[in-house]
Amino acid sequence: MTTTIVSTDGSALSNPNGPMGWGWANHNDRSHDAGGATNGTNQIGELCAVLQALRTHHNAEDLLIETDSQYAINCSTTWVHNWKKNGWRNAAKKPVKNVELIKAIDFEMHNRPGSVAFKWVKGHAGNEFNEIVDDLARGYAGDAQSGAKPGKLPLEGWQSLLNSPYRKGLEVPADVQAQLDGNAGVATATATAPVTTALPVSATPADSSTATPADAAPEEPSAANGYGTLEQLSLFDDPEPTAEPEPPASSPEEDDPRQATLF
Repeated sequence: MTTTIVSTDGSALSNPNGPMGWGWANHNDRSHDAGGATNGTNQIGELCAVLQALRTHHNAEDLLIETDSQYAINCSTTWVHNWKKNGWRNAAKKPVKNVELIKAIDFEMHNRPGSVAFKWVKGHAGNEFNEIVDDLARGYAGDAQSGAKPGKLPLEGWQSLLNSPYRKGLEVPADVQAQLDGNAGVATATATAPVTTALPVSATPADSSTATPADAAPEEPSAANGYGTLEQLSLFDDPEPTAEPEPPASSPEEDDPRQATLF
């Protein structure tokens, strides 16, 4: 059976609380989609992109999600198991951040007919589809900032933003607010169908090989995670900083300052 490969990315223009965007792109048919909001965090953008990729590709084909976000991978495949056991509290006994999005991703992964696996790719390193989804996420963030496009997130993305410290100044579209006020559950707040126009094909596409970097530490397939092989670097190999506050030393799984990318 053919494996569907989808790249995802999130962005915040001045992280945290800058204009935020998310995007995904299908390697097979080059379909794509994007969204964003007037403000938020790149981590919320990353999770929105994964959730929308899962919802759009809800079929029996195996799905491989490529992302440069180790945070999104770990939220989806590793940390989620202990969080669920601990009543959605982290190692510091505090509520898990962005829990609405993480719960929705977990639901989609467990209810998808086909398998799901994740692959970490290095960002801003010439990977064709990583560059495409970066442009999609950053582009929508800019359009949300200028008012050229309305806020477009899954409902869980709005909920995570409104429950975060970064809600100040957030512009919530009227139809979304109506759903939030009406307890619309996990329904999608705005249209999330993939863009029908395919992405242009590069004359000389960048190498999108699935080879793992030499210093990576692949996780073996495990019945514990149920999602196949996870190829990624260790949590502390990404040197890029974030403006978000560091978590307590006893809770390294959330908002690690070396996991987010500033643009």
